[in-house]
Amino acid sequence: MVQIPKDSVPPSPAPLAVPTSADVARLAGVSRATVSYVLNNTSAVRISEPTRRRVHEAARELGYVPHAAARSLRAGHSRLVLMPAPNVPVGPLYSQFLSELQGALGRLDYTVVQYGSVGLNGDEAARAWAELRPVAVLVPGSDLGPQGVAVLKRSGARAVVTLGTRRVEGAHALLMDHAGVGHSAGAHLVARGRRRIGVVVPEEPGFEVFSQPRLDGVRRAVHGTDAAVTELPLAHDEDSAARLAGKWRSLGLDAVFAYNDEYAMLLMRALQDEGIAVPEETAVIGADDLMLGRLLRPRLSTVHIELPAGRDLAELVDRAVREPGAAPQAHEVLGARVVHRESS
Repeated sequence: MVQIPKDSVPPSPAPLAVPTSADVARLAGVSRATVSYVLNNTSAVRISEPTRRRVHEAARELGYVPHAAARSLRAGHSRLVLMPAPNVPVGPLYSQFLSELQGALGRLDYTVVQYGSVGLNGDEAARAWAELRPVAVLVPGSDLGPQGVAVLKRSGARAVVTLGTRRVEGAHALLMDHAGVGHSAGAHLVARGRRRIGVVVPEEPGFEVFSQPRLDGVRRAVHGTDAAVTELPLAHDEDSAARLAGKWRSLGLDAVFAYNDEYAMLLMRALQDEGIAVPEETAVIGADDLMLGRLLRPRLSTVHIELPAGRDLAELVDRAVREPGAAPQAHEVLGARVVHRESS
């Protein structure tokens, strides 16, 4: 019988002791209460700037960070704001908005966590969010229902805020008027003398919550005129755009609202490849007012969308957290205006 020699395993190093607030207090020469006031940004107690610096320097030297769970117990609630990830791809405009919002909430001493709830929808997703015990939840889209709001509030969420096209019972609502975006684009094209207007409707799942109101807005803009609207399903890829451009002349269209700038750029290039002159044969307008649209030739007309400032929304969330018994409010947060350039 052959025995396999055992390799000698070096002993594991002893785990480093976790620094405590008492360690920080000793190194900084202050009380533990002062450490708590400084590191938790407590405004009710005046702490001199030199003392604040000593506490922060001691915490950095020791590698100490406050214990979030302990802080939550003292405050009676967490400082966690949950932002479920949208279930559709978000463009640069919305990404910038989310980044500004996260920064503004961080400056108010909230911790912002994005939650990927792939495969979960509506009230089922709300139960998963509730497990994290957030103090506030910002929900994009319109999947959440009243039951989901109730689940979140029972778990300790002081504020539930939806960002979409409709109100949800029990939640604060930031209402986005995507029909107004479509109406602005449609009215612009009609004013430019266009009468056979195509409207791009993305084929990717999840976009209908935005694309359908935009289509309805264009239809409302042409109501009472001799203009007509044609719905144009389009996937965001070159082959789909090329197929649509290949049958463009048979559709008899002289203008298109292409849902947003990204679809507009995709389609405009396909139309030009097909020999269709923009804007002479077909006017093109997008939405979002991305910088890339200004770099195209012809420069892309667009609907400039005005989202709320991250600071204003962060203050709304903070107010809702501090006043959990206040009645839910609704705010219109989406402005739209046409930026006329060469493509229309």
